[in-house]
Amino acid sequence: MGPPAVEGETTVTNRHPFPLRWNDNDQYGHMNNTVYYEAMDSAVNTWMMRRAGLDPAGDVIGLARASSCEFLAPASFPEVLEVDIAVARLGTTSITWDLAILREGGPGRAAPLALGRFTHVFVDRAGRRPVPVPAPVRAAVEAELRIGEAV
Repeated sequence: MGPPAVEGETTVTNRHPFPLRWNDNDQYGHMNNTVYYEAMDSAVNTWMMRRAGLDPAGDVIGLARASSCEFLAPASFPEVLEVDIAVARLGTTSITWDLAILREGGPGRAAPLALGRFTHVFVDRAGRRPVPVPAPVRAAVEAELRIGEAV
């Protein structure tokens, strides 16, 4: 797992801002580890709703199957971070996201604060059985995100 490409490179990026709040700091004065997961989850779900048309109240929902995060550097309030989204794998019923958390506006290949991976499995809301990735989500991923690139 590597960081997604950053602005100024030839691949398309999808960055989502994540302003830190006072209560995101822990007793050590930096962003608590759980907030990294919140940033990644919020970025991916915001992208799916806004760019891919996923309806969180619809018949098909994406459930988290797995997640991981490698913490590389601290951040703290009042910083504004960005989550960069790429796709490690686009499967039949699931998407594995590659995510990098960066400081806002980092020039060139900014050193990521964290590298994450998140897998969503799409299921029917009622029975919770896997279903194909919704066509609009698949189309948006294929059109807008890097898929399976060694980054």
